[in-house]
Amino acid sequence: MSQRIWFVEATPAALNELAQGTLVEALGITFTEVGPDYIRGRMPVDGRTRQYLGMLHGGASVALAETIASTASNLVVNPQTHYCVGLEINANHLRAVRQGYVWGEARPLHLGRTTHVWDIRLYEEGTNALVAVIRHTVIVLSRLEKNP
Repeated sequence: MSQRIWFVEATPAALNELAQGTLVEALGITFTEVGPDYIRGRMPVDGRTRQYLGMLHGGASVALAETIASTASNLVVNPQTHYCVGLEINANHLRAVRQGYVWGEARPLHLGRTTHVWDIRLYEEGTNALVAVIRHTVIVLSRLEKNP
C-alpha cells in the first residue's frame, strides 16, 4: 500500500464543489477518487470536448490532466502558506476517443519544496485503453512572499 501524501484531506464531493463555475464544470470534469497517493477524475467525450473531426480534443485531454494534477499538488501543501499552479505540461495522445468518457489518474513523480512533477494517464472508460500519457510540472508558491 502507498503512503498518504496529502496535507489536506479532501473527498471527490468537496473537490467537485470547488469546481463549480469554472472551466472544470464547463467541460463536465468530475473528481471520482482520492487515493493515498493519487487522484482520479473523468470527463465526457461530447460536444464540449470533441474537436471538429468528432474525436476527443487534445486540449480537453490536457485540461483534464492539469485539473487533477494541479488539484493534487494543492492538497500536498499547507494551504495557509503555499499554493500551486501549473508551470509546464507535455502530452502524448495515443488513441482517439469519439464518445463516452475518459478517466485520468495523477500520481507524483517528484514532490519537492518548489516543484512537483506528476504523471497522468488517461484511459477510455469501459475498455480502459490508454488514451494519453501526460507529464505536468507544478510550481509551489509562497502565500507569504510576493510572487509574479
